[in-house]
Amino acid sequence: MASNGQSKTELSDQDLELISLLQWAPRITWGEAAEILDAHPTTLAGRWEKLRSSGAAWITAQVNLNDPRNLLSFHEISCDAQQWDHVVKELVAMPEVLSVEAFGREPDLGLTVVSRDLQSLSRIIEEKISRVQGIVKIHNMISTKFHRAGDKWRLDRLSDEQRAAAQAWVKAEQESLPVSSTPLGEDQRPVIEALMLDGRASAAEIARTTGLHPATARRYLHKVLASGLLSIRCDLIQRVSASPITAQWFTRLDANLHETAAEALSHDPRTRVVTSITGRANLMVVMWLGSVGEILEAERAIQSAVSGIEIQETVVSLRPIKRMGWVLGTEGHVGKKFVSPQLHLS
Repeated sequence: MASNGQSKTELSDQDLELISLLQWAPRITWGEAAEILDAHPTTLAGRWEKLRSSGAAWITAQVNLNDPRNLLSFHEISCDAQQWDHVVKELVAMPEVLSVEAFGREPDLGLTVVSRDLQSLSRIIEEKISRVQGIVKIHNMISTKFHRAGDKWRLDRLSDEQRAAAQAWVKAEQESLPVSSTPLGEDQRPVIEALMLDGRASAAEIARTTGLHPATARRYLHKVLASGLLSIRCDLIQRVSASPITAQWFTRLDANLHETAAEALSHDPRTRVVTSITGRANLMVVMWLGSVGEILEAERAIQSAVSGIEIQETVVSLRPIKRMGWVLGTEGHVGKKFVSPQLHLS
């Protein structure tokens, strides 16, 4: 994958259409994709390789954020401006830190952290994050219910017929996976890590990169995909998505209304994340927007969709630094650096 220097990237309509299809069906075969997009399989494979190698788009496996084996938390970090670079470098290198966003001053950074339980989260905060030189304040929020994750966000460049065909392929693929009665173990970890590096990796490719026997790699791959531990997602540079601005709102709402609110907000195509959290605010909403000027309209849309919601704070991201383990360049391209997230198999 490419590094940071891709500042001039422009994607064609065909590129965006392909990415849109891969958001719905990340592991679809090029033959099936060609039928849906009315293109040649070799053309699509070449187009995807160009997107992937330039760092403009990538497919990865993320931790299932609703899996009970994982405790998700969010942390606002304020730091000494003169040590910002050092703080970022240290936080990005931590496998427990899934994502890092750069904000304006106070707070300076937003972290998404995965841990096993409250005890392990306490150790991460006390023994790792708080010991980074330059950090002056940490505000911690725990996700009590993750309603919607960023892997559900779509470019929406497909027709209804194309979308239905992609969904039908995914359903057929899931139904074809053999059901295993045994839980995942350390033997499957190399396959999981291979999928995090390339969510489209085949059993043959995994066998080559891990040294597993091809039959073992195929069996482990099917077991991992059927386990529900991972979600395969297609990401792209936010800047070329027509939604280059990330805004998040900390809101408060009656706890009985969170599920209804999440369902209502999911109908807004700009919504990426909705999660219940601990603290003075108890519901966090994240959207990708077309411009800073759209923030006020988005706030009106949230209040219109969710009766009784109180918006307490709006935070705008200056840029993503790390997303689901991948370290991003200043233009949002994915680079070669990947910090394998901490993953709990039991």
